[in-house]
Amino acid sequence: MGKVYLVGAEPGDVELLTLKALRLIRSADVIIYDRLINPEILTFAKPECELMYVGKEEGYHTLEQEKINKLLLEYAQKRDVVVRLKGGDLFVFGRGGEEMLFLAEHGIEVEAIPGVSSAIGVPTFAGIPLTFRGISSSFAVITGHEDPRKGRSSINWECLKGIDTLVFLMGVSRRQLIAQRLLEVGRDPKEPVAFIERGTTFEERFVVCTSEGLAKEPPDVKPPAVMVVGKVVELRKNIKDKALASLTI
Repeated sequence: MGKVYLVGAEPGDVELLTLKALRLIRSADVIIYDRLINPEILTFAKPECELMYVGKEEGYHTLEQEKINKLLLEYAQKRDVVVRLKGGDLFVFGRGGEEMLFLAEHGIEVEAIPGVSSAIGVPTFAGIPLTFRGISSSFAVITGHEDPRKGRSSINWECLKGIDTLVFLMGVSRRQLIAQRLLEVGRDPKEPVAFIERGTTFEERFVVCTSEGLAKEPPDVKPPAVMVVGKVVELRKNIKDKALASLTI
C-alpha cells in the first residue's frame, strides 16, 4: 500500500514551487495533475514516472471528481508514491479536502503539502497588499464559480459589505454579476477592482476598473485571473512607481 501526497504547486511561476513539493515530484511513481499546473514542473519527474492529466475547465471535465477519487485509491493500492498535483490552494475551492477525506476513509495514508496560494501570491506579486495599515484590516477569499446545480447562492453577500478587501477566484465569467451583487449590498460604486491574468508569469496582464464600471460594461478579461476588490488596488501604482524610481537612483 502506497502513500498519497496532495501537493500544492504554484500560481504560475515554477520558481514558486516549494522545496518539499519539488522533492516529492522527483520521487513520485505517478503524478495526477490539474489543468493550471505549469507544464515545466512535470519535467522534474523521473523518467519512469507515470503522468496523468485530470484537469477541469468550465463546461468540460476530463474526469468527474468521484472518478478522480477512485483513481487515487487505485494507484495508492499498487504504487509507492502517488502525487496529486494541484494548484497552491489545496483546501480553497480545490477539492483537496474531499480527496483527503475519501482516501482516509479507505485506509490510505495521505499527507497535504501546501503551496503558494493564488489568492494571496498573485496579488502580492502584482504589488497589491491585501491588508495595509489605515486602509485594509481584513480580507476574504470568495468563489466566483458556485455549483450551478444549487438553487440559490450560498455566499453571504451582505456580510461582504463590511470586509475591506475581497479576492474572487474563478470569477471571470461572472464578473459583471459579482459587481452587481456587491453594489446591491452597498459597496462603494467607485471602489477599484483589479483583474490579474496569468499572475506571476511572463504573460501577466493587469486590468483595472471600478465596481460601477464593471457592473455596467465589464472590461475584457481572460481566465485564469484573480479578481481583487478594494482600496488596496490603488496602492499598486504607488508601490510600482516607487520601486522603479529606486532602481534609477
